[in-house]
Order: sequence, then C-alpha cells, then structure tokens
Amino acid sequence: MMVSKVKVDTLMRFIFLVILFLCLLPYVGWHLWMLPPVARWVRWMVVGLMALCVGMCIFSLTRYLDRIPIGLARVVYNVGNKSLIVIAYLLMLFLVVDLLRLVHVVPTAWVRDNWWACGVLLVALGVVFVYGGIHYHHKERVALTLDPHGKEVGGVRMVALSDLHLGYHNGRKELARWVDLVNAEHPDAVLLAGDLVDRSLRPLLAEDMAAELRRIEAPVYACMGNHEYYANYYSPGEVEQFYRDAGIVLLRDSVATLGHLSIMGRDDRTNLCRLTVGQLKEKYPIAPTSYLVLLDHQPYRLEEAEGAGVDFQLSGHTHRGQVWPLSWITDALYECSWGSLRKGGTDYYVSSGMGIWGAKYRIGTQSEYVVVEIK
Repeated sequence: MMVSKVKVDTLMRFIFLVILFLCLLPYVGWHLWMLPPVARWVRWMVVGLMALCVGMCIFSLTRYLDRIPIGLARVVYNVGNKSLIVIAYLLMLFLVVDLLRLVHVVPTAWVRDNWWACGVLLVALGVVFVYGGIHYHHKERVALTLDPHGKEVGGVRMVALSDLHLGYHNGRKELARWVDLVNAEHPDAVLLAGDLVDRSLRPLLAEDMAAELRRIEAPVYACMGNHEYYANYYSPGEVEQFYRDAGIVLLRDSVATLGHLSIMGRDDRTNLCRLTVGQLKEKYPIAPTSYLVLLDHQPYRLEEAEGAGVDFQLSGHTHRGQVWPLSWITDALYECSWGSLRKGGTDYYVSSGMGIWGAKYRIGTQSEYVVVEIK
C-alpha cells in the first residue's frame, strides 16, 4: 500500500506538470516568437530552445535521469528546472502586459518586433534571478528560544534543519558549507525534519556525501520525508542504509532518548499505515519529566501534537513555495506554512528549508537553519 501511494503520487505530479507545460508553451512561445525583430529561423530557434528546456525538466522528473552519465544528468536537472521558473515568470509578465494591452495602457507595438522590449525583458529577468540565486545561497540563521514547560531540561541547544534535498543540484561542496554552519553552533543535537535526499541516491553515493554528514559534531536525529519515499521506491532499503552510513539515527515511528530529551520521529504521511502521535506515546512510554520533541515532515493536523502533550514539533516540506507567488498558495493551504506557532502547550516551527527542490532560487522566501535553545 505504501509503495502504491508513492507511485500514484509521483505519477499524478508528473501528469499535472506535463499538462501545465502543454498549456503554457503555446502562450509563452507565441510571445517569444512575436517579440524579437529577427528572421523566422531565429524565432524558431528561440521557441525550440524553450521547448528543449521544458523537455529536460520533464525528463529530470523521471527515473531515466539515473540512467544517463552523471555529469549530463546534472546539466539536464539544473537547466530543466531553472527553465521551469523562468517560463513561469515569463508567463506572469506576459499576462500582465496583455491585460494592460486590453485596457489600452500598453500599445501592441511594445510586444511585437521590438528590441527595446527585449532589452527590458532580459534586464528584468536578469535582476530577478541573480537576486534569487544570491538569496538562495545565503542561509538565514533563525534563533528560537523555547520554554522548558517545567521539564527537567535546560541549557540545551539544537540545530534544526529540513529539506536539504541533496542530489544532482545540491552536491557535496555545498553540503560541506552547511555542515560547517551547523558545527559552528556547537549543538547538543541536530534535528532533520525530512527530505534529506532529493529523489535519487545516485549523486549522494557518487560523491560519498555520507562521509560529509559524519563530520557533524553532535548526535543527529531524522524523520522520513516524502522524497525519501521517492528514492526508496527506486532503491528499496538503500535510503535506510545511507542514513546508517551517515551516522544519522532515522526515526520511523520510533523514539530516541538524549538525556532529558525524548525525540519522536513520525514516518512520513506517504505511509498510510503510520502511527498517530497518540499511538506512538502509547507504544513508547515517555517520562512526565522528559521534554518531548516531535519530528513530522509534513505540517498537517497540528492539533495531534497538542493533544498528545508534545512540547515542540519541527516540520518542513512546504519550502514556503520557494518563489513568489507560490508562497501565497502555501500560506493558504497550511495552518502554518512557515515560522513559529504555539497551540496550547505545544510550540511549533515549520522551516522553509536549508536546501531546495529543483531550481536554486529564493524569491520572497528564505533558506534557513534554526538554532533552538531550551532555557
């Protein structure tokens, strides 16, 4: 049943993206055809290049990406996924311009055979995506201080991360920089709230990223994310082995104890048979004096943690949409799509993620790591 749901979810996402691309291509392609004052063969080249990039993006979502040379796979993944964001912003820009044309604010001459319009478009896109790239690589340090709620815990420092998405785009060199940031905080523990793996283990194994993760100078505890399930679907059992090789304690509906901390990791909701938070507490009795931390990748049904007496829940998954205006959608979909929340006696933090899926741009959102202190 678990594998079946992974397969269905992946297929549905793939079909949705294909339909979306097919709907966008004619509209964006028509504008790109009409805009530059060039020969017909050059117009065909521009539209054909866009179609090629879209094809690369679709190909990067399939298992066949792992069957081509790894260097070529990285190029296909990065070019294809960056193109997706560029096309999305072109779509929004062309829609705004066409609406202004309808109310006679913008003349038609601006969008047909116009070098000035081409220049403005290129400069605008360049500014947005240079900013988005720089903003992604800057990792925001978020400080979070929690009340111990009368438990026998205090002076504890943890670094909380989610959604590293290590893979064809986030490689070992980038991971090494992140590990240095974590070690600089001298934490007592490190918490990973899922999606350590992007969707394939191949690039992680090729660069021996497990060795890099072993450099973390504190115990590391993690829960499963939906992308670990995608990777497990293609390589059953290898995800768990990778976590073991990396020295990370993977909690799948289980609990670990560190002093007066009890760290509970839920399996991802991709697993339809995972236990509820209440069932986990029944299965693993936790001392009343122990501070209970819950790792749950997807921030749904937050009231479960509150009802079970969890002190602190860490989640991720949303990325807060990664780029504007998708952040508006995630804000509407989730009770808390990013940041801190308190419900009853439970503190929550939903991280927008250290890494990212797809194109490495942050526009209107941030990449972050959270330094949690209980004192």
